[in-house]
Amino acid sequence: QVQLVESGGKLVQAGGSLRLSCAASGRTNSNLAMGWFRQAPGKEREFVAAINGRGSSVYYADSVKGRFTTSRDNAKNTGYLQMNSLKPEDTAVYYCAAKYGVTWYLAPQDYDYWGQGTQVTVSS
Repeated sequence: QVQLVESGGKLVQAGGSLRLSCAASGRTNSNLAMGWFRQAPGKEREFVAAINGRGSSVYYADSVKGRFTTSRDNAKNTGYLQMNSLKPEDTAVYYCAAKYGVTWYLAPQDYDYWGQGTQVTVSS
């Protein structure tokens, strides 16, 4: 089992930056891929970014490419989502997810473990 706890969400002005963290505990190792998703009110959960277990490969949704960066520190069992140039449309609850595997994964159903989510609100 893996437990995930996100942190770092808050209210920020458009154009600002935030860094979300996802702390993993339990059966963690370098084969634990991580993904970031977000869900705005009335919308489906959507993929944001993913990183493989070793941190050597990443993938981003087109809507965040060039603005968001995902990384991880396996020594700390923590993943990160650095969000720059935030826009009001980035407002959502952000979730991290994890799955044992050799690559990164894009669909919510690919992931086995989820955090509780952290609210990001971007004001215009």
